[in-house]
Amino acid sequence: MSNSPGSVFRNAIIQNKPLKIAGTINALCAKMAEQCGFKAIYLSGAGVANASFALPDLGITTLNDVCEDAQRITSATELPLLVDIDTGFGSALNISNTIKKLERADVAAVHIEDQLSTKRCGHRPGKQLVSKEEMCDRIKSVCDGRLNEDFVIMARTDAYANEELDGAVERSLAYVEAGADMIFAEAITDLKDFNEFCNQVSVPVLANMTEFGKTPYYTDKEFSEAGLSMILYPLSAFRAMNLAALNVYNEILNSGTQKNILDQMQTRGQLYETLDYMKYEKQIDELHKKNINNGR
Repeated sequence: MSNSPGSVFRNAIIQNKPLKIAGTINALCAKMAEQCGFKAIYLSGAGVANASFALPDLGITTLNDVCEDAQRITSATELPLLVDIDTGFGSALNISNTIKKLERADVAAVHIEDQLSTKRCGHRPGKQLVSKEEMCDRIKSVCDGRLNEDFVIMARTDAYANEELDGAVERSLAYVEAGADMIFAEAITDLKDFNEFCNQVSVPVLANMTEFGKTPYYTDKEFSEAGLSMILYPLSAFRAMNLAALNVYNEILNSGTQKNILDQMQTRGQLYETLDYMKYEKQIDELHKKNINNGR
């Protein structure tokens, strides 16, 4: 197996049972996840829309928006990055182009979903799906755009909400036959159904452990025993960051100082450690010394 991002992601699934994937909305979050010991990270479509544009996750952002955030993350960490590409950003040719651009950005894996292009959050009501055949065409377009066979193609199915377990399984088997390497089983609500799904779908399966959604808060051990290969925590840190920011803004506005909440903040030293700040400062010092020695 090569050292491509896709192969690193595949190997992480083999070595970690299950593989816990941390949602990282920007490059600094990616570095912190790496510092904590995660072996894979994730860029959510909702994260791009919410954090970078203050927009809802309703298919408003573009491929270029996602690529820009993904490129920043892969430039900052060696961890393999899974990216949400919603419904692929267009027709078959657009979908192939999506994959080429993200693979060139050193992304390890993508997931594409079977909702209509005017999509909704996977844990909201009112989701509508394309036909099984249309989704298979999307997957084939993803495969056509792949430059390296190690690049991971994951098919997300939202069918459990509308077509129940049997429909989700039937679709997933078709998606695997169309070329999907892995399956993202969205918003399944019962651990027994997860287990039955994994028993029938032979490829690695991902569970989305998002907060305040349809899936109960099962533990990594429970998911593993049910047969899941990956657990995704797409926006956990982002939600905590948002509440912390609101608390800080309110405290400063209401009390006129931040000194009473310093214990809730990352220190300057902790940030510098994550950024490896002293390495950069040392390079500046050495450059200054060199210039002085050269008489500049």
